[in-house]
Amino acid sequence: MNETIAAVATASGIGSVAIVRLSGDEALAIAKRCTGRSSFLPRHATLTNLYDPEGELIDEAIVIYFKAPHSFTTEDVVEFQCHGGSIVAEKILHTLLHHGARLAEPGEFTKRAFIGGRIDLTEAEAIAKLIEARSEDAAKILARQMKGELKAFVEDVRERLLRAVAFAEVTIDYAEEDLPDDLVDDLLSQLDELRERMDRIVSSSERRRGLIEGFRVAIVGKPNAGKSSLLNAILDYERAIVSPVAGTTRDTIEEQIRIGTHLIRMIDTAGIRRSADMIEKIGIERSVAAIEQSDIVIALFDASRPWDEEDEQILALLRRYQEEKEIIVALSKTDLPQLLDTSKIEAYGPIRLQKSDRGDRIVEALEERLSAMAGGDDLLLISTRQIEAVRRAKEAIEQAKAPLVAGELEIFTFHLTDAITAVSSISKPVDFNDIMDKMFGEFCLGK
Repeated sequence: MNETIAAVATASGIGSVAIVRLSGDEALAIAKRCTGRSSFLPRHATLTNLYDPEGELIDEAIVIYFKAPHSFTTEDVVEFQCHGGSIVAEKILHTLLHHGARLAEPGEFTKRAFIGGRIDLTEAEAIAKLIEARSEDAAKILARQMKGELKAFVEDVRERLLRAVAFAEVTIDYAEEDLPDDLVDDLLSQLDELRERMDRIVSSSERRRGLIEGFRVAIVGKPNAGKSSLLNAILDYERAIVSPVAGTTRDTIEEQIRIGTHLIRMIDTAGIRRSADMIEKIGIERSVAAIEQSDIVIALFDASRPWDEEDEQILALLRRYQEEKEIIVALSKTDLPQLLDTSKIEAYGPIRLQKSDRGDRIVEALEERLSAMAGGDDLLLISTRQIEAVRRAKEAIEQAKAPLVAGELEIFTFHLTDAITAVSSISKPVDFNDIMDKMFGEFCLGK
């Protein structure tokens, strides 16, 4: 008998409607106690009064009963749609707990849906990520995953790997059977195709990770290059202190802003230079860390000052990360006499900024880069867990090729079993009885 769980399903705060949910064997009985009603028709909205344990009226609410297994959790579920605000919803929740329910743990409704077979792990993760989606593109991708896009990929890979393992098992245990001579070459070709597909998906997922978690944009440059002014211009309000004194920004400043369809995190960093000041030195170290963690780097160079060692440091950072991050280079203070030798950064196509600029050109450049990063039809792995699982499967497939060519089929099977286990962990554990089904189904043994 499952414990009956309850929780407020809507965010805290003032709103027109709040939702409280019950799930478990006693859900219907508890709903009857709270309402004084003797029955509820499944999947029908019933307008009724709700009463606290002392019989005092809490609210008039809509109650919907979902009879097992036709519910999200596959258990009996009752949903109370009451007037918004925290007080009413909390009073209903406390009443449900008084009548025998317990407070649900974080994610427990979705966990029960998984245990009940309503969803697999890919759909569960997509639900969690959809709540936190930072862009319209992310919401579209996650909606596709909730409909089984990633599950279909996992099942296809698992099916093909199981067939390869079945071949090996047949060859080991039924060597007297006639098997096609070109099977080894065909298997190698299929394994190469799978590995390349996985490699492409992992690379694309790592590059587009910001779609789910939110892209991070770091503004870097030497002290007094105009980084804080640029941040303020992009945000359109005075978020950072602007001063002619070098080193005013001693720590990273972070703000969220929507650009196009994306919610991004802008990071204004401390000026990068050599410093004996301990606090400023810590700020500079955090600036370098911000670059490492960012998806896009905006490098700002002061056109009104000659090129110096500090500019050289910035350029070295750009060269270090240019293969893995999007780089936007801008020249500040171009309305003043230009003293900077820009020959070393011309390859980056620097954007020329003036004091009167409102950041529009940088925003346009950001939107263009974000759209390019978000684009692509490749499947997107939405968590570190999924990426690592595909990476492990890819490595195991690569390790299986040499034993296959050498005829060491036990070792070949060992590596492919690792690959199957890894990729299956994305959605659900594999049943290795499937190998037997493949063995006898594909090769028609026992004629």
